[in-house]
Amino acid sequence: MRHGKRFNHLSRTSSHRKSMLSNMASSLILNKKIETTLAKGKALRKYIEPLITKSKSDTTHSRRLVFSHLQNKESINELFGGISEKIAERPGGYTRIIKTGFRLGDNADMCIIELVDYNNLMLSDAPEKVTKTRRRRKKKKSDTDTSSINKDTSISSKKKLKNNDESKSK
Repeated sequence: MRHGKRFNHLSRTSSHRKSMLSNMASSLILNKKIETTLAKGKALRKYIEPLITKSKSDTTHSRRLVFSHLQNKESINELFGGISEKIAERPGGYTRIIKTGFRLGDNADMCIIELVDYNNLMLSDAPEKVTKTRRRRKKKKSDTDTSSINKDTSISSKKKLKNNDESKSK
């Protein structure tokens, strides 16, 4: 039965799960994007979004609360410095999970989890649509011009055939 199962335990002990999520959260904060399994990505999203929300208020208390989860000074400085400024206006939904397929070894669902405001490809302005230009057929040349072109090409092609036949006979 599933009674009382509030989150995915990821087949790990409590201490292992906490340290793994802490390390993954620090990596996500420092690198802005990481690749992991889908189950770990979803667990990481539940873990890191409240921490990012706490980073909006840069107080000593909130820094200590976030540090108790992350245990990494560089990621704390990055979170309260650069990231909190970018996400100040966003009401939630700081991460995005993109499914990338299956892992080769064990066929596990893989995904990329990234911070929404740092994806440069999606944030860049959409390229301007190129308007199609209509191309019309070229006006037909007069009959005399086309006939003279046909004569010239037929004469040159006959000469090439003769040259090929002579070279093969030698």
